[in-house]
Amino acid sequence: MPVSDHQMIEAWKQVLTLSKLQAGQSVTVLTSAATHPQTLQCALIGSQAMGAIVNRLDLPPVNAEKALSRDSLAYLGTTPLTGNPAAIAALKASDLVLDLMTLLFSPEQHEILASGTRILLAVEPPEVLVRMVPTLADRTRVKAAAARIGAAREMHVVSAAGTDLRCKLGQYPAISEYGFVDEPGRWDHWPSGFALTWPDEGGASGRIVIDRGDILLPQKAYASDRIVLTVDNGYAVKIEGGVDAELLEDYMASFRDPEAYAISHIGWGLQPRARWSTLGLYDREATIGMDARAYEGNFLFSLGPNNEAGGSRDTACHIDIPLRKCTVRLDGVDMVRDGQVLDGRENHDAC
Repeated sequence: MPVSDHQMIEAWKQVLTLSKLQAGQSVTVLTSAATHPQTLQCALIGSQAMGAIVNRLDLPPVNAEKALSRDSLAYLGTTPLTGNPAAIAALKASDLVLDLMTLLFSPEQHEILASGTRILLAVEPPEVLVRMVPTLADRTRVKAAAARIGAAREMHVVSAAGTDLRCKLGQYPAISEYGFVDEPGRWDHWPSGFALTWPDEGGASGRIVIDRGDILLPQKAYASDRIVLTVDNGYAVKIEGGVDAELLEDYMASFRDPEAYAISHIGWGLQPRARWSTLGLYDREATIGMDARAYEGNFLFSLGPNNEAGGSRDTACHIDIPLRKCTVRLDGVDMVRDGQVLDGRENHDAC
């Protein structure tokens, strides 16, 4: 259903309050050609209503000649900030950046965060944002899961479909995404709700089975056939299956980068207001698929970069694949069992 401006402004005010926005602080709203006009208008009004000094920085899109999709996550690394020191300076001078453009996996983002600026990404449609306004309870739950990940030395993922993946842990930090930015230099994404990390370099091995009904992103498609990935020394060395496997392989091959096949972030969804089924209700260009990434009990794994965690892989190819009905173990202890989160708050109605 459409969202009223009043409801959207109130949602922004809730998120900005959680993000500890204070009167007199500087907010820069970062926009581009694909920014949703209602999200922008309400972000400006909500920030001003809280007494912030509000600016808008609108930058032209890039990468049209490289990307195979209009999805903002289909080609990473090079952004409108690349080689643009004036824009970077404006963002570094801000207390809070509201990213309605999609600035991810880039050295410029790291530079801005290192200055103490907080960055909140929000590019989903207004109705998705309103349905998944974050809460303090989301923060508590996600941070508890991240603490368990941070203390573990192995993640083992299995499923009835045939997944059997082992990942050594400890080289990279555990990350909490709960939808607001309440600390200096913090990045987050509204909506979200998951905990994740990256395997040690060369530390992932085994088999991943993408079953029918699992989701491929940025393809934003439910798999119709099984896809089997053989993982060795941290890389997917073989992709087998039918047409879906061929489509995935062809897309990844278009980047001409062997680092695209590396196992990237791994973790699980913790957002009960996100749904596995929602992707099927949207036009592909209307959403980036955050329901799929965050729905409670998924095992979300990725292929591609790890520079967000301090690694050296900065490939432009980034594939996110949330799997259903997996069991996720940390050092032999189940965190998720057959798609049900075992932290005392699991949603027994989850898909």
